[in-house]
Amino acid sequence: MCRSQRFADLGICYVMSDQANAEKEPKNGTLGVFRKFMVFRHSLRVQLLGFVLLTLLITLCLNLYVSFRSASAAADLVSDQMLTASARVIAEAVRMDEAGTLNGDIPPAALEMFDTGYGDQVFYRVMTPWGNLIAGYPDLPIPEVTRSGEEIFFRGRPMRAVVLSHPVVGLEADGVISVVVAVTLNSHTAIRRNLWFSDFTNQLILVVVAGAALVLALRWGLGPVLRLRDEVRARGRENLAPLSPAMVQLELRPLVLALNDYMERVQNQMAAQRRFVANAAHQLRTPLALIATQASVAAREARPEARNEALAALQKSTRQVTRLAGQLLTLSRAEPGSRRPRSEAVDLSATARRVLENLAETALRRDIDLGLEAERPVYVTGDGTMLGEMVVNLVDNALTYTPAGGAVTVCVRQIGSSAILTVEDNGPGIPDHERQQVFERFYRIMGTQGEGSGLGLAIVREVVDAADGKVMLDRSPSGGLFVTITIPVASGKG
Repeated sequence: MCRSQRFADLGICYVMSDQANAEKEPKNGTLGVFRKFMVFRHSLRVQLLGFVLLTLLITLCLNLYVSFRSASAAADLVSDQMLTASARVIAEAVRMDEAGTLNGDIPPAALEMFDTGYGDQVFYRVMTPWGNLIAGYPDLPIPEVTRSGEEIFFRGRPMRAVVLSHPVVGLEADGVISVVVAVTLNSHTAIRRNLWFSDFTNQLILVVVAGAALVLALRWGLGPVLRLRDEVRARGRENLAPLSPAMVQLELRPLVLALNDYMERVQNQMAAQRRFVANAAHQLRTPLALIATQASVAAREARPEARNEALAALQKSTRQVTRLAGQLLTLSRAEPGSRRPRSEAVDLSATARRVLENLAETALRRDIDLGLEAERPVYVTGDGTMLGEMVVNLVDNALTYTPAGGAVTVCVRQIGSSAILTVEDNGPGIPDHERQQVFERFYRIMGTQGEGSGLGLAIVREVVDAADGKVMLDRSPSGGLFVTITIPVASGKG
């Protein structure tokens, strides 16, 4: 009998027998350790601690290497001085007898100075100027440099040796004897080990103390960050009040200021959304109630003429609601973050031409002269669909408020690195003191008779902002509205 088991964290699904499951159970502990390790890998405290400790360990290794070299040099110096002193004592004991023969009794002090408790063996060799052996071991190697310690091998063992040239009373001025003293490396190794181990112990204690101090420093240093985290977590969903930058260190205050700025933008966005929903509900409530009333009137009317009049009014109200719903959808799509941004080269002239072709029938029905001035393609970077909606709202707004027999002219041209789109009409225009307010959602000028919803210019502002452009309202020479849109041309299309 088989059983399916899914590891969601690893994204692996497999089927195993009960016996296989039993065999896999002990590995769950390893998996848990692996998961904890993956979590700690992304911990700032662990990363800082690991980086500093790794630096300390690398420094410790370098210091230990230098300490080892220094301890070896100190051990060489001590051994060489003892070997030189022993060779001098032996050389001073060599005498010439009455027969002119060199004799030397090796003083015990010359050998006892190496009795340091490490069981070293001492070998020596004393030779005349002409190469005869006076005392010692005739096969003992001779170092190449006088009074300088040298590593040699004697009888299969490593040793350190020193050769000393010393004059003897009774010989000629240039007659000197050579004394070679060699000792095994037990004491030398012990001196080097003790010096190095002492230095290692001191540095290890230093690293441990530094690591402990670092842990405490990280805990103390990250305390404000953890308090900031706890304060953010403890807040309610609606609490977007700014945080105090003084609660963290100077280096982290820009982060708190950025959070405050972000929360302010979120708060403004939430307020805008609440206003939008309230305004949308208010704007939809009236035409929907009117539709319900007109439907009831049409249902009660027995006369065909009255019924047809009520149905015509019902159709008009339905078109208004449909238009309002479409503009609400367009506005929501035009808002930042509502859809994936698109950056494509859009021919603004061709876009305006398509819009005017679609609205030509509306212009003819209202007896409005609709014209386009676009001599050549003008490319901008942006969302082609939303740029088209921008032109639609501008032209539709102009057609709505232009009286019969009027004119609406759309012009597209390029000036330098900017694309210029203008829409001119000879309608009532917009008073100077209301030219900024008309970009607000659902705002309508008092006394206007059009069927607008107050969303057209709000949509235009959102689309223009998304394209990094500017929109300006002015009075046309005929007294109507003159709208100017300025958008940077597409790169490589200027």
